[in-house]
Amino acid sequence: MNDNILEKLKILAESAKYDVSCASSGTTRRNKANGIGNATGWGICHSFAEDGRCISLLKIMLTNFCIYDCAYCVNRRSNDIPRATFSVSELVNLTIEFYRRNYIEGLFLSSGVVRNPDYTMERLVRIAKDLRLQYRFNGYIHLKSIPGASKELVDEAGRYADRLSVNIEIPNETSLQKLAPEKDFPSVFAPMRYIKQGILENLEDRKKFRKVPRFAPAGQSTQMIVGATPETDREILRLSSALYHRPTMKRVYYSGFVPVNTYDKRLPMLKQPPLVRENRLYQADWLMRFYQFKAEEIVDDAYPNLDLEIDPKLAWALRHPEKFPVDINKAEYELILRVPGIGVKSAQLIIASRRYGRIGIFQLKKMGIVLKKAQYFITCHELPLQTINEVHPDYIRKILTPKTKGKKEDDRQLKIPFENYI
Repeated sequence: MNDNILEKLKILAESAKYDVSCASSGTTRRNKANGIGNATGWGICHSFAEDGRCISLLKIMLTNFCIYDCAYCVNRRSNDIPRATFSVSELVNLTIEFYRRNYIEGLFLSSGVVRNPDYTMERLVRIAKDLRLQYRFNGYIHLKSIPGASKELVDEAGRYADRLSVNIEIPNETSLQKLAPEKDFPSVFAPMRYIKQGILENLEDRKKFRKVPRFAPAGQSTQMIVGATPETDREILRLSSALYHRPTMKRVYYSGFVPVNTYDKRLPMLKQPPLVRENRLYQADWLMRFYQFKAEEIVDDAYPNLDLEIDPKLAWALRHPEKFPVDINKAEYELILRVPGIGVKSAQLIIASRRYGRIGIFQLKKMGIVLKKAQYFITCHELPLQTINEVHPDYIRKILTPKTKGKKEDDRQLKIPFENYI
């Protein structure tokens, strides 16, 4: 690798780090004869797949030049930062060489907007097309669809990419106009609509013709910045809920606002990104996707923002003591799923196990249920503890709130265990 390519790689990999919607999931393309790579298994960039494999993506930008001057973006037009641009052939060759050296298993490609959206989108498509056709690359490819790009280019991108994504960035159009006056919601939602139409039309075609190539088989995703504007968690989650009702939307990512342009007076003065809030939004998102919660149940007019001290599921349970305790030997699956400390797999185990006998505390422990939380919200055989009806919700909240003496709010982010997701 020559010094020029290496310098570009350093600049453009650094510029891409703020895009958190970097995942490799939802597709099962296997290797083919005379090709290289595959997209089986799933995971997240530099994390572990379900089958134990570590999935690595080359996360890069085509260019960090941009015609827009968005207040929150490090690559904004008015920033005096090192700039670089890969040619199509340079980025294609870099991806193939990294794959052959076993550095990566796929590509996550985004870009600043140069000249106009169609010009930039056309170059992104050419990269994916060359990888697929010229090098027969079967690995995972995630492309950013540029807001304002034409339907023809988005349709072509879907024929070569596994996943397409369009970042909403700001969850309210008024706030978007304030921080990025050159953008608007129609230009963002138009390519999202094109992707949805392409996927649904492709599904219909595949019912008639089995060998029709798949269109963006891993669906689409998007990202919202949290903390740059005054929107409440209720507004953010309502938008996320509406997006999830679209059959092709796989993930909504939340990115705590990073104050990279502190000189811009339109932005809030934050010393650190709101990581705890970001974490709570992911937990609430998890509840909507897997626990059958609606956004209106998690946040409402009385509680428009998520509780930063406890997870959203526990917060909901403490606000609704009338729903508890739940008899795990008799209650329906949907109600058991709402008990703090009980996850999806644990709830399924309870339903399956109680057909063979009554469930007690010993069985609950073996199922992996977090009894520290669940004990106040359930009744079962041989569970001698008081429930929420005998103990006031404020007391339960006090004993279940993590102890963080002398810690800053954002430091607590690292101490929140995964069990809080259930």
